[in-house]
Formats: sequence, C-alpha cells, structure tokens
Amino acid sequence: MNILSIQSHVAYGHVGNSAAVFPLQRAGHEVWPIHTVNFSNHTGYGDWGGPMIPASDVTAIVDGIEKRGAFPHIDAILSGYQGGPDIAGAIVETVNRIKAVNPKALYACDPVMGNAKSGCFVSDDIPPLLRDKVVPVADIITPNQFELGYLTDSSVNTLEETLGAVKKAQDIGPKTVLVTSVQRPETDEDEIEMLAVDGERAYLVATPKLPFKRNGSGDVTAALFTGHYVETHDAKEALKRTASSVYDLLHTTYEADARELQLIESQDVFANPRLQFHVEEL
Repeated sequence: MNILSIQSHVAYGHVGNSAAVFPLQRAGHEVWPIHTVNFSNHTGYGDWGGPMIPASDVTAIVDGIEKRGAFPHIDAILSGYQGGPDIAGAIVETVNRIKAVNPKALYACDPVMGNAKSGCFVSDDIPPLLRDKVVPVADIITPNQFELGYLTDSSVNTLEETLGAVKKAQDIGPKTVLVTSVQRPETDEDEIEMLAVDGERAYLVATPKLPFKRNGSGDVTAALFTGHYVETHDAKEALKRTASSVYDLLHTTYEADARELQLIESQDVFANPRLQFHVEEL
C-alpha cells in the first residue's frame, strides 16, 4: 500500500510523521511524508525550534508528487497535526485532486485538537476547520473521546453516548470511525478501550492501562489503523492488529522509563502483531 502522510515532523523524538512513518513501513507500507511543521521536538517540552510550513509549500510538494505520475498509485491519504490554519485547505485540495484521479483512495483524518485532561492544545482556528471543512471529506477519522465530543457537540461519557456521537460523525462524512482512549463508567480502572465503527458494525477492544502517557501514541495508532484498514478493508482485523502493536510499543516504552516512544526497540511488533487481545462485536 502507498500512503501519503501529511503531518507534523520533529527531529528529536516521535510525533506526527516522526511517529507514523516508521511503524507503517515496518508493517509493509510505502509512505510518502509531507511535513506541516519542522520542529526540533514536540511542544510538550515547553520550548522548541523550527518553522511551521506554509500551505503553499505543502501544495508545492503535492504538485511535485503529481508530476511523478504518483496519484493513481496512492491507496490512502493520512493527515494529523496541521500546524497553521491554512493547512486545512491544502489537505482538502490534495484529497480532492487525488480522488479525482483515483476514486478508490481513502482519506484518513486524525483530528488532532487535544484531550480531556489538557483541553485543546492547537490554535483556536483549527478545531472548527477540522469539523466544518476537513472531516466532511474524510473516509476514516480517528478521534479520541474529547475530539469526538467536540466534532459532534455531544456528551461521550457512556458507551451509548459514544456510539451516538460516532453516528453523528458518520452523518458528517466518514464511514469509518476509530475512537481511541475510550473510558466509560463500565470500564475496569486498569483497562482502556478502543472503539471502531465501520458503517453499521461496531467493535470494542480492551487493553491494560499503563500508568503513563507519551506524546505520539495517538499518531502511531491512527497510522497503523489506517494502514491495516486500507490493506484488509476489515475494521475488526485492523483494530485487533493496532491494539496489539500500540500496547506492546507503550509497554516497551514504560519498561524503559523513556520520555519518547521506543519505536526502534518495538519495531517487530509493527511487522508481526501478537494479536493478544479479544475484539468484541457490539
């Protein structure tokens, strides 16, 4: 599979394309990254160097890829952290241009905005652009519960509420929704869940909850789910593989007490997921 990935990039550590590209490659995909920022490190450190990439530069790179005759061979477009508010238009334009040549190409949007603990950590301009302009053209979205609630103006505290919000999101455009980091009253306190809904079919998987968080884990999750879904067109299988690999990545990172995701040390779990978790169809 050939995947065009439009996301942030950091030189030090692993978020955005720096988190997504290598796992996808180890899972067997060709990845063509386009960066929306070129930072020294992720912003969670409190300071960083490097520029946001203007939308005109992103489009210029897309133009060059088109001149290589590559559009018909793109199986998926993946987007994540968008940097400046002008990037939304560049992404939507890119998706439309590729789909005009290759209607089978799927667009997966990770609508990065924030989380329940930290709130929004992007520019105030980004969330409404994602909701009103980007998500409507997506085939797949991979929000966390907080982002799903914002996109659909919904409460997402219970499984029923979350499923209702997913239906609202599907009404906006995407057929396939992966909700990451699902927590609800029924969830065991030592577990965390992911929910994948593909059309009318919904799947839930629980994995052990590790007592820490690391930047970039959502980027890896969105990337692997996209890659597996595009390859198999099976949301249950994509969820099973993704949950397995991401848990093992996080477990390795936790055991190493590392500030950054241990992608290199975990590379075998991207190529050969253990498939150790049961996926339940709801």
